[in-house]
Amino acid sequence: MKRFSVTKTAAILLTLTLAFVGSVQAQDSEFPKTAFGAPDLQGIYSIATVTMLERPEQFTGRATISLEEAAQVGTTGESYLDDLTARPDDAAPDVGGYNTFWMDPGEQMAVLNGEVRTSIIVDPEDGRLPWAEGAQRAIFAGRGNGRGPYDGPEARPMGERCLVGFGSSGGPPMLPVLYNNHSQIVQTEDYVVILAEMNHDARIIYMDGKVPANFPKWLGTSVGRYEGDTLVVETTGFHPQEGFRGSLRHFFYLSSDARVTERFTRVDENTLLYQFTVDDPQVYSRAWTGELPMNAVEDQIYEYACHEGNYALPGILAGARQQELDEQ
Repeated sequence: MKRFSVTKTAAILLTLTLAFVGSVQAQDSEFPKTAFGAPDLQGIYSIATVTMLERPEQFTGRATISLEEAAQVGTTGESYLDDLTARPDDAAPDVGGYNTFWMDPGEQMAVLNGEVRTSIIVDPEDGRLPWAEGAQRAIFAGRGNGRGPYDGPEARPMGERCLVGFGSSGGPPMLPVLYNNHSQIVQTEDYVVILAEMNHDARIIYMDGKVPANFPKWLGTSVGRYEGDTLVVETTGFHPQEGFRGSLRHFFYLSSDARVTERFTRVDENTLLYQFTVDDPQVYSRAWTGELPMNAVEDQIYEYACHEGNYALPGILAGARQQELDEQ
Protein backbone atom coordinates (compact mmCIF):
# COMPACT_ATOMS: atom_id res chain seq x y z
CA MET A 1 0.00 0.00 0.00
CA LYS A 2 1.30 3.47 -0.82
CA ARG A 3 2.02 6.02 1.88
CA PHE A 4 1.81 9.63 0.82
CA SER A 5 5.27 10.85 1.88
CA VAL A 6 8.34 10.95 -0.35
CA THR A 7 11.13 8.64 0.72
CA LYS A 8 14.70 9.74 1.29
CA THR A 9 15.72 7.61 -1.67
CA ALA A 10 13.22 9.33 -3.95
CA ALA A 11 14.32 12.72 -2.68
CA ILE A 12 17.98 11.95 -3.48
CA LEU A 13 17.07 10.71 -6.95
CA LEU A 14 14.94 13.78 -7.54
CA THR A 15 17.93 15.95 -6.65
CA LEU A 16 20.08 14.02 -9.11
CA THR A 17 17.40 14.42 -11.76
CA LEU A 18 17.31 18.19 -11.30
CA ALA A 19 21.09 18.31 -11.46
CA PHE A 20 21.21 16.55 -14.82
CA VAL A 21 18.00 17.73 -16.38
CA GLY A 22 19.83 20.55 -18.21
CA SER A 23 19.56 18.95 -21.61
CA VAL A 24 20.50 20.44 -24.97
CA GLN A 25 18.82 19.74 -28.30
CA ALA A 26 21.03 17.48 -30.40
CA GLN A 27 21.86 18.38 -33.99
CA ASP A 28 21.34 14.83 -35.23
CA SER A 29 18.24 13.82 -33.25
CA GLU A 30 14.71 15.13 -32.81
CA PHE A 31 14.93 14.35 -29.09
CA PRO A 32 17.05 16.06 -26.44
CA LYS A 33 20.34 14.77 -25.09
CA THR A 34 21.95 15.11 -21.71
CA ALA A 35 24.79 17.52 -21.02
CA PHE A 36 27.21 14.59 -21.51
CA GLY A 37 25.78 13.64 -24.93
CA ALA A 38 23.60 10.64 -24.10
CA PRO A 39 19.94 10.34 -25.16
CA ASP A 40 17.91 11.96 -22.37
CA LEU A 41 15.56 9.29 -21.01
CA GLN A 42 15.04 10.83 -17.59
CA GLY A 43 11.62 11.16 -16.04
CA ILE A 44 8.88 9.29 -14.23
CA TYR A 45 7.01 6.68 -16.25
CA SER A 46 4.16 4.23 -15.85
CA ILE A 47 4.06 0.72 -17.31
CA ALA A 48 0.53 0.06 -16.03
CA THR A 49 -1.50 -1.96 -18.53
CA VAL A 50 -4.07 -4.72 -18.51
CA THR A 51 -2.27 -6.47 -21.38
CA MET A 52 -0.90 -9.73 -20.00
CA LEU A 53 2.59 -11.15 -20.41
CA GLU A 54 1.24 -14.13 -22.36
CA ARG A 55 -1.52 -13.95 -24.97
CA PRO A 56 -4.95 -15.10 -23.69
CA GLU A 57 -6.82 -17.75 -25.65
CA GLN A 58 -9.43 -15.24 -26.83
CA PHE A 59 -6.70 -13.58 -28.93
CA THR A 60 -5.06 -16.73 -30.29
CA GLY A 61 -3.25 -15.98 -33.56
CA ARG A 62 -3.73 -12.21 -33.20
CA ALA A 63 -0.80 -10.10 -32.00
CA THR A 64 -2.81 -6.89 -32.25
CA ILE A 65 -6.42 -5.74 -32.30
CA SER A 66 -8.01 -2.42 -33.21
CA LEU A 67 -8.81 0.32 -30.72
CA GLU A 68 -12.48 -0.22 -31.47
CA GLU A 69 -12.30 -3.93 -30.71
CA ALA A 70 -10.37 -3.29 -27.52
CA ALA A 71 -13.24 -1.08 -26.38
CA GLN A 72 -15.83 -3.69 -27.35
CA VAL A 73 -14.21 -6.58 -25.46
CA GLY A 74 -14.08 -4.45 -22.32
CA THR A 75 -10.38 -4.84 -21.57
CA THR A 76 -10.23 -1.96 -19.10
CA GLY A 77 -8.90 -1.62 -15.60
CA GLU A 78 -12.43 -1.96 -14.24
CA SER A 79 -13.14 -5.22 -16.08
CA TYR A 80 -9.70 -6.51 -15.10
CA LEU A 81 -10.55 -6.06 -11.43
CA ASP A 82 -14.03 -7.54 -11.94
CA ASP A 83 -12.41 -10.69 -13.32
CA LEU A 84 -10.02 -10.89 -10.38
CA THR A 85 -12.76 -10.64 -7.78
CA ALA A 86 -15.38 -12.78 -9.55
CA ARG A 87 -16.24 -15.95 -7.61
CA PRO A 88 -18.73 -18.77 -8.28
CA ASP A 89 -22.02 -18.48 -6.40
CA ASP A 90 -21.27 -21.64 -4.41
CA ALA A 91 -17.68 -20.65 -3.53
CA ALA A 92 -16.65 -20.37 0.11
CA PRO A 93 -16.01 -16.85 1.40
CA ASP A 94 -12.52 -15.55 0.66
CA VAL A 95 -10.80 -13.85 3.59
CA GLY A 96 -8.57 -12.11 1.04
CA GLY A 97 -6.01 -9.43 1.76
CA TYR A 98 -7.30 -6.04 0.71
CA ASN A 99 -10.05 -5.03 -1.67
CA THR A 100 -9.85 -3.47 -5.12
CA PHE A 101 -9.81 0.08 -3.72
CA TRP A 102 -6.04 -0.33 -3.39
CA MET A 103 -5.48 -1.77 -6.88
CA ASP A 104 -4.37 0.30 -9.86
CA PRO A 105 -3.58 -2.05 -12.77
CA GLY A 106 -4.11 0.54 -15.52
CA GLU A 107 -7.03 1.56 -17.67
CA GLN A 108 -6.21 0.09 -21.08
CA MET A 109 -4.26 -2.47 -23.05
CA ALA A 110 -0.76 -1.61 -24.24
CA VAL A 111 -0.69 0.52 -27.40
CA LEU A 112 2.39 0.75 -29.64
CA ASN A 113 2.49 2.30 -33.12
CA GLY A 114 -1.25 2.85 -32.87
CA GLU A 115 -1.87 -0.89 -32.43
CA VAL A 116 -3.35 -2.56 -29.36
CA ARG A 117 -1.11 -5.41 -28.21
CA THR A 118 -2.75 -8.62 -27.03
CA SER A 119 0.35 -9.77 -25.15
CA ILE A 120 3.59 -8.28 -23.88
CA ILE A 121 5.49 -11.18 -25.48
CA VAL A 122 6.06 -10.49 -29.19
CA ASP A 123 8.49 -13.33 -29.93
CA PRO A 124 7.60 -16.22 -30.18
CA GLU A 125 4.78 -15.11 -32.45
CA ASP A 126 2.16 -17.01 -30.48
CA GLY A 127 2.79 -14.73 -27.51
CA ARG A 128 3.46 -17.63 -25.15
CA LEU A 129 6.47 -18.57 -23.00
CA PRO A 130 8.62 -21.22 -24.77
CA TRP A 131 9.20 -23.52 -21.80
CA ALA A 132 11.90 -26.13 -22.30
CA GLU A 133 10.69 -29.72 -22.11
CA GLY A 134 10.29 -30.75 -18.48
CA ALA A 135 11.34 -27.34 -17.13
CA GLN A 136 8.06 -26.55 -15.39
CA ARG A 137 7.90 -29.97 -13.74
CA ALA A 138 11.48 -29.60 -12.48
CA ILE A 139 10.83 -26.10 -11.13
CA PHE A 140 7.71 -27.08 -9.23
CA ALA A 141 9.31 -30.30 -7.94
CA GLY A 142 12.21 -28.24 -6.60
CA ARG A 143 9.84 -25.99 -4.71
CA GLY A 144 8.47 -29.03 -2.90
CA ASN A 145 11.85 -30.18 -1.57
CA GLY A 146 13.54 -29.15 1.65
CA ARG A 147 11.92 -26.80 4.15
CA GLY A 148 8.19 -26.23 4.09
CA PRO A 149 6.76 -22.83 3.15
CA TYR A 150 5.67 -22.10 6.73
CA ASP A 151 8.78 -23.24 8.62
CA GLY A 152 10.10 -19.71 8.97
CA PRO A 153 10.21 -16.31 7.28
CA GLU A 154 13.18 -17.28 5.10
CA ALA A 155 11.00 -19.83 3.28
CA ARG A 156 8.39 -17.27 2.28
CA PRO A 157 8.55 -15.47 -1.12
CA MET A 158 10.83 -12.44 -1.52
CA GLY A 159 7.97 -10.04 -2.20
CA GLU A 160 6.08 -11.18 0.87
CA ARG A 161 9.19 -10.50 2.95
CA CYS A 162 9.47 -6.99 1.43
CA LEU A 163 12.92 -7.69 -0.01
CA VAL A 164 11.95 -7.01 -3.63
CA GLY A 165 8.77 -6.02 -5.40
CA PHE A 166 6.15 -8.51 -6.51
CA GLY A 167 5.91 -9.87 -10.02
CA SER A 168 9.22 -8.55 -11.43
CA SER A 169 8.11 -4.92 -11.12
CA GLY A 170 11.72 -3.83 -10.51
CA GLY A 171 12.99 -6.12 -13.26
CA PRO A 172 14.69 -7.07 -15.24
CA PRO A 173 12.50 -7.50 -17.10
CA MET A 174 10.16 -4.87 -15.65
CA LEU A 175 6.53 -6.01 -15.77
CA PRO A 176 3.27 -4.37 -14.64
CA VAL A 177 1.52 -5.51 -11.48
CA LEU A 178 -1.65 -4.55 -9.59
CA TYR A 179 -0.40 -1.17 -8.36
CA ASN A 180 2.74 0.97 -7.93
CA ASN A 181 3.61 0.74 -11.62
CA HIS A 182 5.72 3.91 -11.71
CA SER A 183 9.45 4.00 -12.34
CA GLN A 184 11.92 6.88 -12.36
CA ILE A 185 14.99 6.99 -14.60
CA VAL A 186 17.99 9.11 -13.56
CA GLN A 187 21.13 9.37 -15.72
CA THR A 188 24.69 10.42 -14.95
CA GLU A 189 27.76 9.91 -17.09
CA ASP A 190 28.82 6.82 -15.14
CA TYR A 191 25.51 5.37 -13.96
CA VAL A 192 21.84 5.05 -14.75
CA VAL A 193 19.42 4.39 -11.89
CA ILE A 194 15.92 2.98 -12.36
CA LEU A 195 13.82 3.37 -9.23
CA ALA A 196 10.67 1.23 -9.14
CA GLU A 197 7.86 2.51 -6.94
CA MET A 198 6.93 -1.05 -5.96
CA ASN A 199 9.00 -1.80 -2.85
CA HIS A 200 11.34 1.10 -3.81
CA ASP A 201 13.65 -1.24 -5.76
CA ALA A 202 16.57 0.82 -7.09
CA ARG A 203 18.57 -0.79 -9.88
CA ILE A 204 22.03 0.67 -10.59
CA ILE A 205 23.24 0.28 -14.17
CA TYR A 206 27.00 0.60 -14.62
CA MET A 207 27.91 2.72 -17.64
CA ASP A 208 31.62 3.29 -16.92
CA GLY A 209 32.82 -0.28 -17.32
CA LYS A 210 33.84 -0.47 -13.66
CA VAL A 211 31.55 -3.34 -12.75
CA PRO A 212 31.87 -4.85 -9.26
CA ALA A 213 32.23 -8.57 -8.69
CA ASN A 214 29.30 -10.36 -10.28
CA PHE A 215 28.01 -12.08 -7.15
CA PRO A 216 24.26 -12.87 -7.12
CA LYS A 217 22.02 -9.87 -6.45
CA TRP A 218 18.24 -9.74 -6.14
CA LEU A 219 17.98 -7.71 -9.36
CA GLY A 220 21.17 -9.04 -10.96
CA THR A 221 24.18 -7.01 -12.14
CA SER A 222 23.28 -4.55 -14.91
CA VAL A 223 25.80 -3.14 -17.41
CA GLY A 224 24.72 -0.50 -19.92
CA ARG A 225 25.81 1.15 -23.13
CA TYR A 226 24.30 3.54 -25.65
CA GLU A 227 23.62 2.50 -29.22
CA GLY A 228 22.59 5.69 -30.97
CA ASP A 229 19.49 6.97 -29.19
CA THR A 230 18.91 3.67 -27.33
CA LEU A 231 20.06 2.64 -23.86
CA VAL A 232 20.99 -1.05 -23.95
CA VAL A 233 21.26 -2.89 -20.64
CA GLU A 234 22.52 -6.45 -20.14
CA THR A 235 21.87 -8.12 -16.78
CA THR A 236 23.30 -11.35 -15.38
CA GLY A 237 24.06 -12.79 -11.93
CA PHE A 238 20.52 -13.23 -10.61
CA HIS A 239 20.03 -14.47 -7.05
CA PRO A 240 18.70 -18.06 -7.01
CA GLN A 241 15.96 -17.16 -4.51
CA GLU A 242 14.58 -14.60 -6.97
CA GLY A 243 13.91 -17.21 -9.65
CA PHE A 244 10.13 -17.11 -9.42
CA ARG A 245 8.53 -13.96 -10.83
CA GLY A 246 4.78 -14.05 -10.37
CA SER A 247 1.80 -11.74 -10.15
CA LEU A 248 -1.91 -12.48 -10.35
CA ARG A 249 -1.84 -12.51 -14.13
CA HIS A 250 1.67 -13.62 -15.08
CA PHE A 251 4.29 -16.14 -14.03
CA PHE A 252 7.75 -16.97 -15.29
CA TYR A 253 11.10 -18.16 -13.95
CA LEU A 254 14.73 -17.09 -14.33
CA SER A 255 17.68 -19.32 -13.45
CA SER A 256 20.88 -17.91 -11.97
CA ASP A 257 22.47 -18.20 -15.44
CA ALA A 258 19.83 -16.13 -17.23
CA ARG A 259 20.76 -13.11 -19.34
CA VAL A 260 18.25 -10.31 -19.84
CA THR A 261 18.89 -7.65 -22.48
CA GLU A 262 16.79 -4.48 -22.29
CA ARG A 263 16.46 -1.58 -24.74
CA PHE A 264 15.05 1.85 -23.81
CA THR A 265 14.26 4.13 -26.78
CA ARG A 266 12.36 7.42 -26.82
CA VAL A 267 9.68 7.31 -29.51
CA ASP A 268 8.04 10.63 -28.71
CA GLU A 269 8.12 13.37 -26.09
CA ASN A 270 6.04 11.34 -23.61
CA THR A 271 6.83 7.71 -24.44
CA LEU A 272 9.72 5.29 -24.19
CA LEU A 273 9.67 1.96 -26.01
CA TYR A 274 10.79 -0.70 -23.54
CA GLN A 275 12.00 -3.93 -25.15
CA PHE A 276 13.55 -6.93 -23.41
CA THR A 277 14.87 -10.35 -24.36
CA VAL A 278 15.25 -13.23 -21.90
CA ASP A 279 17.91 -15.83 -22.77
CA ASP A 280 17.85 -18.75 -20.32
CA PRO A 281 18.51 -22.16 -21.95
CA GLN A 282 18.05 -23.97 -18.62
CA VAL A 283 14.41 -22.94 -18.53
CA TYR A 284 13.30 -22.03 -22.07
CA SER A 285 13.72 -23.74 -25.43
CA ARG A 286 14.62 -20.41 -27.03
CA ALA A 287 15.06 -16.75 -26.15
CA TRP A 288 11.84 -14.74 -25.85
CA THR A 289 11.14 -11.04 -26.26
CA GLY A 290 8.58 -8.60 -24.92
CA GLU A 291 7.64 -4.96 -25.52
CA LEU A 292 5.88 -2.32 -23.45
CA PRO A 293 5.29 1.42 -23.68
CA MET A 294 6.63 3.46 -20.77
CA ASN A 295 4.31 6.47 -20.56
CA ALA A 296 5.53 9.68 -18.93
CA VAL A 297 3.46 10.87 -15.97
CA GLU A 298 3.47 13.98 -13.82
CA ASP A 299 3.05 11.95 -10.63
CA GLN A 300 5.69 11.48 -7.97
CA ILE A 301 7.26 8.29 -6.65
CA TYR A 302 5.77 7.69 -3.21
CA GLU A 303 7.03 5.59 -0.34
CA TYR A 304 6.09 1.93 -0.49
CA ALA A 305 5.43 1.02 3.15
CA CYS A 306 5.54 -2.76 3.12
CA HIS A 307 5.81 -4.15 6.66
CA GLU A 308 4.32 -1.29 8.64
CA GLY A 309 0.97 -2.50 9.98
CA ASN A 310 1.34 -5.75 8.03
CA TYR A 311 0.27 -8.65 10.24
CA ALA A 312 0.18 -11.26 7.46
CA LEU A 313 3.64 -12.78 7.89
CA PRO A 314 3.59 -13.19 11.70
CA GLY A 315 -0.02 -14.38 11.45
CA ILE A 316 0.84 -17.04 8.88
CA LEU A 317 3.81 -18.34 10.85
CA ALA A 318 1.93 -18.24 14.18
CA GLY A 319 -0.90 -20.22 12.59
CA ALA A 320 1.54 -22.85 11.36
CA ARG A 321 3.08 -23.19 14.84
CA GLN A 322 -0.37 -23.58 16.38
CA GLN A 323 -1.27 -26.24 13.84
CA GLU A 324 1.88 -28.14 14.76
CA LEU A 325 0.92 -28.01 18.43
CA ASP A 326 -2.62 -29.20 17.65
CA GLU A 327 -1.26 -32.20 15.73
CA GLN A 328 0.99 -33.40 18.55
